[in-house]
Amino acid sequence: MAQNITEASSSFLNSNRLSAGFGVFVLLLAAALGIFWFGIVSLGEAWSTAEYSHGPLIPLLSLILFLKHLKDVPKLHPSVKAQYPGLIVIFLALIVAGVGNIARIPDIITYGMIVWVYGVVLVMFGAKRGAPFWGSVLHLVFMLPLPAFLYWQVSIALQGFSAELGVSLIRAMNVPVFLDGNVIDLGLYKLDVAEACSGLRYLFPIMSFSYIFCMLYKGSFAHKAILLLSAVPITILMNSARIGMIGVLVDAYGIEQAEGFLHVFQGWVIFILCILSLFALAKILQLIARDKRPILVALELDFAKLSQQAKRVLTIRSSAGLLIALGMTGMASGALYYSPKPSVADLQRDPLFLFPTTIDEWKAGPPAKLEPNIEAVLKADDYLLVDFASAKEQAPVNLFIAWYRKQTEGSGIHSPEVCVPAGGWEMSKIEVDTVKVQGADGSEISVPVNRAIIRKGLSKQLVYYWFEQRGRRLTSDYVSKAVTVLDAMTIGRTDGGLVRLVTPLSSGEEEGDAERRLKSFMSGMLQILPEFVPE
Repeated sequence: MAQNITEASSSFLNSNRLSAGFGVFVLLLAAALGIFWFGIVSLGEAWSTAEYSHGPLIPLLSLILFLKHLKDVPKLHPSVKAQYPGLIVIFLALIVAGVGNIARIPDIITYGMIVWVYGVVLVMFGAKRGAPFWGSVLHLVFMLPLPAFLYWQVSIALQGFSAELGVSLIRAMNVPVFLDGNVIDLGLYKLDVAEACSGLRYLFPIMSFSYIFCMLYKGSFAHKAILLLSAVPITILMNSARIGMIGVLVDAYGIEQAEGFLHVFQGWVIFILCILSLFALAKILQLIARDKRPILVALELDFAKLSQQAKRVLTIRSSAGLLIALGMTGMASGALYYSPKPSVADLQRDPLFLFPTTIDEWKAGPPAKLEPNIEAVLKADDYLLVDFASAKEQAPVNLFIAWYRKQTEGSGIHSPEVCVPAGGWEMSKIEVDTVKVQGADGSEISVPVNRAIIRKGLSKQLVYYWFEQRGRRLTSDYVSKAVTVLDAMTIGRTDGGLVRLVTPLSSGEEEGDAERRLKSFMSGMLQILPEFVPE
């Protein structure tokens, strides 16, 4: 009898202690909202777009992976050991998130948030017992949008692959077709393989599913790797098949086959076929391994009793590590709230529509407007697209300037190296060069530029472009982003621009003549550029 009373008393005390641990955990989540809120809001905005509409499902799938692994972790444990590695991870994550908040770059904050989640897991379970949960936490990366400059590189590359393969399928059906960049010319109809048709809206969720298949599949490491890496080729092939199918249907029945409900329905069919392809690939790997288990068993798709595992969150043990994590996270959120914000300089600049129409002997033609879909992709706060001609020169110089008030929070420049191929132009040669031109006082100015020769059929053009970044002239996309983060933290500025000069090479003209033409125009243009793109 006495023994039963003692056990009941012990159970009651443990119950109170576990309940207190759950309370600390809830407070920890609340404290984290302060430092991660800006990133969370940005995630919500990204999830509202078609490419990342799968985002809300990712935390749910990560939770399911977590609970499936939790079944293998003993319920009763007298104490949580080795919590300090988790505290170190949390500390580093809070630093990353702090940098993201100061620089106003939500992507950095969300990276820090995922690292913070893993740190909390390590604190709650201890380093040894918590480390195996890395797979379910890492899966959260699939909910994040790609940084803008990577997004466009991936999108344009996928557009090109999909268009090429799609046209090959159309030709295989004996349909006459011509591909000009990303435009499929069927004669009577033209189909633009736009950003929405690049396959990104399939790629991200399919990569998430292939990751889950890899984590759950009971097989060799090589087979797991094949499942993980299969997402990209499956997506490209299926999206190309969709483009080819649309091309054949449009040629036979009209442009309506590429519009409205039918277009959306085809997209869902392709997505389902991608998932079924993953199942088929897993079954093939089973057959190769001579595994006779049902595919659902091999993939361990048994989700029974997960609700029981979910209830274990109510039994979180209170610990010193958990309380320290709460204190660290709370102080980080408080410090962010009360810290002085970098003063943002009052930018004094003239709008680009006031750009001079005469620069030395160069005379401007009427400014051109970009097509609405290109403007939507560019997302520049101001831009100028105009031809300058000189009576002394046999060809004009096309000037394009795009200016951004801020290059964070999803906005920013993407390199012409990414978008030029989409217009049907081929970059036959690109290199970093230093161009020397004469300054206003007669001194020599060195300008680093990306120098490219682009071709389209028999046409050939010389291109210079660089990034104007608050008094710096840069040629690298990546360096430009790094410098922007630094300036956001130190001077509160993330404005900047892209400058691109293009001149055609006439028949028989040497590259040196085109070089001289661009340098002649640059000499005067650089003197007035700071009025429109502040240093």
